[in-house]
Amino acid sequence: MWKEKQQKPWKHLRQRGMTLMEILVVLVLLGIVMSIVAGNFLQRGEKAKADAARIQIQEIAQSLDLFKLEVGRYPTQSEGLQALITAPSGASRWNGPYWKQNQVPKDPWQSEYKYVVPGRSGAPYEVISLGADGREGGEGVNKDISSADL
Repeated sequence: MWKEKQQKPWKHLRQRGMTLMEILVVLVLLGIVMSIVAGNFLQRGEKAKADAARIQIQEIAQSLDLFKLEVGRYPTQSEGLQALITAPSGASRWNGPYWKQNQVPKDPWQSEYKYVVPGRSGAPYEVISLGADGREGGEGVNKDISSADL
């Protein structure tokens, strides 16, 4: 009698596997969740690149200010940011290099920074990254980042 009572609860239980439809539903739900997570991750990555461009533009601006302090003027449009690394002709008080690397930096999207003389709103210069798309203008991650806006 004891054996019958002990085995009885197990009698109604049976093991059941998942059907193909249930597996497909789970895979679709996992795909949806992964696409949402990946989308958020990519947006954060582009925002981090934009933040890095702002920081690097500020560093370039500090180097340009040091150049002006020692040389007495900012680099001309034709001299560009290369004047921070190699002495331009006629700059007798040049005491550089004013940029720690031996080449002009590129923005986080591997495009050249634009150096414009004079800058907007009466600024003596403007350093610009064209954003993720590499073209002027744009919205969101494609928006230009300028020293005039910092």
